[in-house]
Amino acid sequence: MKNMFRKFAMRAGAVALCSAALCAVPAMAQGGGGGGRMQMTSDQRVAAIDKAVTLTDDQKIKIKAIYEAGQKKMADLRDSGEDFSTLMPKMQAIRADENVQIKALLTDEQKPKFDAYLASLPQGRGPGGGGPGGPPPDGGGAPPPAPPQ
Repeated sequence: MKNMFRKFAMRAGAVALCSAALCAVPAMAQGGGGGGRMQMTSDQRVAAIDKAVTLTDDQKIKIKAIYEAGQKKMADLRDSGEDFSTLMPKMQAIRADENVQIKALLTDEQKPKFDAYLASLPQGRGPGGGGPGGPPPDGGGAPPPAPPQ
């Protein structure tokens, strides 16, 4: 009886280990884990904003163009061979500029929803993932709030 339980436990353990390994592979291939970046496409970024503020078709087209231009600028920066520490402020400025351009396209009713969307993003990450990069929810300038004591 004891031997049968051991065999069962060994098999269950092997199945659990293999299952965990199989679940980790797709996550790493998609940029998750291992310090990788998960970059949203311009379509995904537009869809996220649309969900938050309900965009018109015309706004979606214009915002997608803003994101694609920003992605091109960032790709050019990455390809420049510059040091990461000097690239980050430039990339943050591109993200901040994207948000200013997007906000200019929004109605007065949509703007607070867009601000709330930006505020809902993980701290230190701009829309689109890829590490630190987004401006504060107000689009720049203001210092972050003091932590509660």
